[in-house]
Amino acid sequence: MAVDVVPVALGDRSYEVRIGPGLIERAGAEIVPLLKRRRAAVVTDETVAPLHLARLVAALEFEGITVSTLALPAGEQTKGWSEFGRCVEWLLEQKVERRDIVVAFGGGVIGDLVGFAAAVLRRGVRFVQIPTTLLAQVDSSVGGKTGINTPQGKNLVGAFHQPSLVLADTLVLESLPPRDFLAGYGEVVKYGLLGDAAFFDWLEVNAPSLASDATKRQYAVRRSVEMKAGIVSRDETEEGERALLNLGHTFCHALEKATGYSSRLLHGEGVAIGCALAFELSQRMGLCSQEAPSRVRAHLRAMGMKVDLADIEGDLPGAEALVALMGQDKKVIDGRLRFILARGIGEAFIAEDVPADLVTGLLAEALATRR
Repeated sequence: MAVDVVPVALGDRSYEVRIGPGLIERAGAEIVPLLKRRRAAVVTDETVAPLHLARLVAALEFEGITVSTLALPAGEQTKGWSEFGRCVEWLLEQKVERRDIVVAFGGGVIGDLVGFAAAVLRRGVRFVQIPTTLLAQVDSSVGGKTGINTPQGKNLVGAFHQPSLVLADTLVLESLPPRDFLAGYGEVVKYGLLGDAAFFDWLEVNAPSLASDATKRQYAVRRSVEMKAGIVSRDETEEGERALLNLGHTFCHALEKATGYSSRLLHGEGVAIGCALAFELSQRMGLCSQEAPSRVRAHLRAMGMKVDLADIEGDLPGAEALVALMGQDKKVIDGRLRFILARGIGEAFIAEDVPADLVTGLLAEALATRR
């Protein structure tokens, strides 16, 4: 299959997202034009390293690039101060200069953490994203949001720092465990729900075969990236339209905090549950028909995804406590909760000052189904 190229238009910081099979083996040829001297520091995780790192290093070294590598622990818990500090210190020990390239080789955790390290190192060095999960390929590797989690909440410390290139090798997705692939699908379906009803229609028919059909999988990644790239080009720092990309995330981030950023709830699973709750909230506020949330839930169920709070194992805090966790979300402005709601599938919008009692009531009912 041919490689798809999606531009992210940001003036002198524009870059390309290249999507297709075999891009890890071509990474050296793709990256070498960016280099002033042939050196690269690659940061990955302990899950990706044994599967794919040797191929990436070989591809870089084939082009005469000197490579140093660091593998951090896998998992959301890595995305904090401790491993961030370890990453920055290691990059300094490698004597990484502004004219060098740092490569983030992994899923969303590695991309976010390494991107943030590149943003603060020497006040900003260039980096390349090579995302290895579906979630990272369609969402977190594109757009320049970098950061880490803190005890107070998710992604509350970070920076906007655009990559110089994104290489999304769709073949690598075949090595993902089914749960991780489905979690990534939570971000794919979000794009149809927020702004492309025709894409959601396509997903209803084709998404069950994404894991096995390389052509459909590449199209889903490309369409998702096209949508995100367009929004980022128009609103890089989330002053307006980019907030639509947070559909489902206000609920999701509270649930992730409540579950300790653990394997109880993967980010994409939280996004899927959050999208279902956002559509339910929209319907209760009279913004969309009853059919819309039912259709969203039916599709997520058909894909075998988590849809309700009842699908999360273990204890959860009460409805009021979950709403309080939302108060630490980045989307809070002047103490008021902002939600991304919808007038229908493909028709999301930013809703200011949603009544907290409506949200509390919705969550209380959802929690009641767990008993």
